[in-house]
Amino acid sequence: QVQLVESGGTLVQAGGSLRLSCQASGRTLRSNAVGWFRQAPGKERVFVAAISWSGSSIDYADSVKGRFTISRDNAKNTVYLQMNSLKPEDTAVYYCAAADYALGSPHANEYKYWGQGTQVTVSS
Repeated sequence: QVQLVESGGTLVQAGGSLRLSCQASGRTLRSNAVGWFRQAPGKERVFVAAISWSGSSIDYADSVKGRFTISRDNAKNTVYLQMNSLKPEDTAVYYCAAADYALGSPHANEYKYWGQGTQVTVSS
């Protein structure tokens, strides 16, 4: 069993930066793909970014390409989401999720383990 805990969410002004962390416990994430998703109020949860177990395969939603960077440190059992040039429309609860296989996916139903989420609010 894997437990995931997100951190780093806060209130930030438009144009600012944040780094979210997803810390895993219970067992290593070395063989798991990890994804970040977000859910804005009244909207569905949507894909943000995903990274394969080795970090060699990465995918981003079009809305965050060039602004967000996903990375992982398997020694620390942690995955990061660096968010730059933040916009008010990035406001959401951000969730990390781990799949039971090596390659990432933009589909939420392919992830087995989920964190509780961290709130990111971008003010205009």
